[in-house]
Amino acid sequence: MTNTTSTATLPKAGTYTIDPAHTEVGFVARHLIGTKVRGRFTEVSGTFTVAEKPEDSTVEAVVQAASIHTNQSQRDDHLRTNDFLDVPNNPTLTLKSTGLKRVDDTHWVLTGDLTIRGVTKSVDFDLEFLGEGASMQEGKTVVAFSATGEIDRRDFGVSFNHSLLDGSVVVGNKVVLEIEVEAGLAD
Repeated sequence: MTNTTSTATLPKAGTYTIDPAHTEVGFVARHLIGTKVRGRFTEVSGTFTVAEKPEDSTVEAVVQAASIHTNQSQRDDHLRTNDFLDVPNNPTLTLKSTGLKRVDDTHWVLTGDLTIRGVTKSVDFDLEFLGEGASMQEGKTVVAFSATGEIDRRDFGVSFNHSLLDGSVVVGNKVVLEIEVEAGLAD
């Protein structure tokens, strides 16, 4: 079932639909002196196409910004404001791939245009093909990928920069993106 060439192993060629129930788009940011705050977006959709030549494969995904969840409602409400995501004016975050380079049979570098708050920047993601297997739907298979990338939130206009009386910064500038995707062939 996999698309195997002399240089790569990926799922068979075709268009896959992301399963939102088994996909997570998460992030990690530093708070105060260095604790990690983890969050995720609960509404994600998209597709990716695995091409016959794997390097020609593409990804398009959309995240609903209002679906941000960090296990603390007051923080989530603040993250939806103009200080961070500005959800009323920028309801979605998007990713559209612009390149894919092989590292080894299961590891790739996915380059894509990431749009947050209406600002689009190129971001590299370390992408790992985790494999494929039987779906819970009889006769269907699913594939799984894991990806991580890193951004500076200020590059996307997220410039909230509150500090404490001692000069400690409330939120770090570096944000690590963690994506886990399960998908099936589109019907």
